[in-house]
Amino acid sequence: MRYTIKFFALLDIITIALLGKQFWEIITHLSEIPQETLSQAKVILMLPLFVSLFISAAGLMLFKKFGFITYYIQFPFRLVVWIFSIGFITLLPEYFNLGERWFDILFRICFIAEFFRLYYTIKVHRKYLLN
Repeated sequence: MRYTIKFFALLDIITIALLGKQFWEIITHLSEIPQETLSQAKVILMLPLFVSLFISAAGLMLFKKFGFITYYIQFPFRLVVWIFSIGFITLLPEYFNLGERWFDILFRICFIAEFFRLYYTIKVHRKYLLN
């Protein structure tokens, strides 16, 4: 079970690496964010979520309670901003020229996988940290 949590921490580290460029672009071009409410909300939510990925990755890697709690707080925001643990698989259709249909399928898989991750995180948390 500890290896599962370390795997989740690794997924957070991969997410940090993939979001780093996007995060930097947002920070350096804050004045260019569209005035639409949804666009602004996504940016406002993404910035603290990106920072909290470092906390959850470190906490889960060290198997500390704060890593679990940070992930629980992140979970609903991950769904809103589309920052998924295995979100990197949605890049596969672009690399292999598979088409838009595959992106839709992989996106749904990412969404479902995030709920599985939540389930296993809660299961491990209850078994090891609440006793």
